[in-house]
Amino acid sequence: MAEGADLLDVGGVKAGPGPEVTEDEELDRVIPAVEAVRSRFDVPISVDTWRASVAEAAFAAGACVGNDISGFADPEYLTVAAKAQATVVATHIRLAPRVPDPEPHYDDVVVTVCEFLRERARSAEELGIPPERIVIDAGLDLGKTWEQSVVLLHASDRLAALGYPLLLSASNKTFLGRLLDLEVGDRREASVAATALGVTRGCRIVRAHDVRGTRRVCDVLAAVLEAGSEGKSEGNGV
Repeated sequence: MAEGADLLDVGGVKAGPGPEVTEDEELDRVIPAVEAVRSRFDVPISVDTWRASVAEAAFAAGACVGNDISGFADPEYLTVAAKAQATVVATHIRLAPRVPDPEPHYDDVVVTVCEFLRERARSAEELGIPPERIVIDAGLDLGKTWEQSVVLLHASDRLAALGYPLLLSASNKTFLGRLLDLEVGDRREASVAATALGVTRGCRIVRAHDVRGTRRVCDVLAAVLEAGSEGKSEGNGV
């Protein structure tokens, strides 16, 4: 928060393959953390989970965003979020969290991801969640080759055109490492560059590891984009 974060995301299970984490273990990891953050800081809290039961408990503990990388695979997820009046994040994934997907194929990855996110967003709206509380995420690296993730980052403007707030989760991702041959601990500048590109193409929420650097980039871009908008208005006599 001191470095400029607007939102804290709390999760207890990584997206990639690994040892099984039971529902009880995830609850034990996540809920005390959400409660501790809520008691100490006045900041919105996001819970990174694909289990409706964990999301429900986290909302009760003070979280207000359900960040679900499974694309609402749990049939109760949206119902729980709607009841809590929470914001939801719909993320594209080809298979499921924790399931290896080394050679994903798409006829057109941008079209497929757009259609998936549009359908998930409409499902949320049908359960009473308003569009301003539905965030979409292309799911870079989730069931995509590194090349497909680069294509999706470049196509952020097409995702933003769906009309929902667009989340960019590119920080330290594998596609940046493969693109520039960088280990995970050496991807800070690449992550900030990806942020800059994403923001200029319509991303409005950015998940980051280098919070201070990302905040500065976003603030500069916001000022430049606002100045450009004002300049157009003045030139048009508005």
